[in-house]
Amino acid sequence: MRKLKNAELNRLSVEQFKTATKSPFVIVLDNIRSQNNVGSVFRTADAFLVGHIYLCGITATPPHREIHKTALGATDSVEWSYLQSTQQAIKSLKEHDYQVYAIEQAEDSISLDIFEPRFDKKIALVFGHEVKGVSEEIMDLIDGCIEIPQYGTKHSLNISVSVGVVMWDLFRKHKQHVSPEYP
Repeated sequence: MRKLKNAELNRLSVEQFKTATKSPFVIVLDNIRSQNNVGSVFRTADAFLVGHIYLCGITATPPHREIHKTALGATDSVEWSYLQSTQQAIKSLKEHDYQVYAIEQAEDSISLDIFEPRFDKKIALVFGHEVKGVSEEIMDLIDGCIEIPQYGTKHSLNISVSVGVVMWDLFRKHKQHVSPEYP
């Protein structure tokens, strides 16, 4: 078996990415403190054709050395915007007909493995602070809550890992819904 070279991966150029059909997902980062996590989220968003990332509150914005280190250029391909508060982002998304889900451990959350998204609307996914999670104020505004099942001793996954797990699962479900050939 031979590892493929980057040139053999047939990836989109930044220009092609910008005009490509995006998945019906956007990501909202609610007060993420680590710039490395922010960069990792950009890289994951690029991998799954996420249309937009909303950086809210204390979440750092590009250009930043630590974001660049983990994003590896994805800040050039994935559209993003900064909003002072996550509440502003959610209000705007709802006005544009998004379903808004927090990724959090909460009462009445839906386990990711059984969550079946409705693809007649676009979906916004809110990921919270590394220690505090999604804030209570935001939990009052969401349409639902998705929980990643976990079976070990730790209470949570790192935010960048959570984004990767959730985006892979939802992208896969969307691909099955749309067509096996998607994108």
